[in-house]
Amino acid sequence: MDAFYASVEQLDFPELRNKPLAVGGSGKRGVIAAASYEARKFGVRSAMSGNLALKACPELIFVKPRFDRYKEVSSQIRKIFLEYTDLVEPLALDEAFLDVTENKKGLKSATLIAEEIRRKIFETTGLTASAGISINKFLAKIASDYNKPNGQKTINPEDIIPFLDSLEIKRFHGVGKKTCEKMYHLGIFTGADLRSKSLEFLEEHFGNSGLHFYQLSRGIHNSQVVSNRLPKSIGAERTFNENITTVIYLKEKLGDICEEVSNRLQKRNLSGKTITLKIKYSDFTLQTKSFTLPYYISSFDLLLDTANDLLQNQFLKTSVRLIGVQVSNLNINQKKAEYIQLKFRFD
Repeated sequence: MDAFYASVEQLDFPELRNKPLAVGGSGKRGVIAAASYEARKFGVRSAMSGNLALKACPELIFVKPRFDRYKEVSSQIRKIFLEYTDLVEPLALDEAFLDVTENKKGLKSATLIAEEIRRKIFETTGLTASAGISINKFLAKIASDYNKPNGQKTINPEDIIPFLDSLEIKRFHGVGKKTCEKMYHLGIFTGADLRSKSLEFLEEHFGNSGLHFYQLSRGIHNSQVVSNRLPKSIGAERTFNENITTVIYLKEKLGDICEEVSNRLQKRNLSGKTITLKIKYSDFTLQTKSFTLPYYISSFDLLLDTANDLLQNQFLKTSVRLIGVQVSNLNINQKKAEYIQLKFRFD
């Protein structure tokens, strides 16, 4: 979907149309969740702080997110997808992979299917979508960003290598900021540069990721579209308006976070063994500490006890701007969850 959250707001509130709009907080600690295309012209982007966004665009209008509404629209879009294929893998409320190799309508062209789906989305919701079409998820994802908004791009098999050869290396999946800098240092700036390197060279410099980069430069990506992707973890976190310097105050905040995580686990009939405490300091350094229990838990009390013990064993380096709790090692493959109600300590 094109600037999904912002586009929904402009759809529901006509007075916001054609104006620079940001969904998210405008305060000192506010973060942009989505920006309209009018705002993007000024450099406003998602994950940008509200203060920086306002400096970039003084006329920026801030609105609070309405996730229930976004989920409602997302559900409408998902129904359209399912008219064509059951192999739909959601990435978020506004994005999904579809495998239409065998589609319900028997259409032979994935390009025409994408056009038809985009047209139905607009007729049903009044919103525009963009699409990428190719032989695998990696290529389709890259293609989906090429003709935004309200467009699509197809990368045919015979065009894959020329397309990837001309692609900037920072646009390859798995190439983050640090990896990109390392590749620049090694003289790798484009897909062609990457493809010129041997597998041995890439494994020497990038370890286990070497094979991944070697294959991507040749258009090889074997990840299947998974219609019911199971979560690997359930968590929640809070960013504070003011930095926190004492463990006592952090413990007070942990209660709300653990309650939210517990509710999410129980809503999905899940429990987990590994609890991770996440702390982000005012200098943006990140610290995590985990503990794995011998049994599964999902109850608020046990989760809070574990998180509190993890926090108690932490030495705070500086003031804290964010704290979070995550439960992993879930009981997804267990026929029946084990629930232990006894209190425990780490003695």
